[in-house]
Amino acid sequence: MQTKLQELTEKIYSEGVEKAKLEADAIIKAAQEKAKAIEQEALSKADSIVAEAESKAESLKLHIESELKMSIGQAVAALKQTIANTVCMKAIQPSVKELFGDKEFLKGLIGNLIKGFAEKGAMDLLLILPEKDRQELETYYKNQLASELNKGLELSFSDGVRSGFKIGPADGSYIISFSDTDFTNFFKDYLRPKTKEILFDK
Repeated sequence: MQTKLQELTEKIYSEGVEKAKLEADAIIKAAQEKAKAIEQEALSKADSIVAEAESKAESLKLHIESELKMSIGQAVAALKQTIANTVCMKAIQPSVKELFGDKEFLKGLIGNLIKGFAEKGAMDLLLILPEKDRQELETYYKNQLASELNKGLELSFSDGVRSGFKIGPADGSYIISFSDTDFTNFFKDYLRPKTKEILFDK
């Protein structure tokens, strides 16, 4: 009796241990499979993140390269423009300033313009001269253009006119400006493309 009881106990114990071992093995296997799946998923996500980061880095690199090329192109164009302007100004400005510093030349030019308007019967004119030259020019033009002044030509002086003169209808519908700045800008705009071509075109 005692022997049978012991055998039964050992059998139950042995079966319990075996069952527990099988369950433990199953749990371990399931855990290992789950861990492997998690690892695979993590690796897949890591690969995806790396690929996305590389794609973004390449896109950013291309964008930066494009921006740099555009900025360099604009800087070079601006530099060429500055150089062309400087060359033009060095070539033009001294001659124009000298020309507009020649009072006799300006007097002759104004006289010819007034006569041109007079021949077309348009003497309702306003002639604006530099205020700084009033003392010299007022007496001169009142003597030289007395007839035209009697026919409607109006003589005016302004601090806004620093060199040359302005002329136009007395009603102010338009004004033509003849100053060293006007002529410098005109010649600069005219010569700048050719200057750039000479300096920079291959």
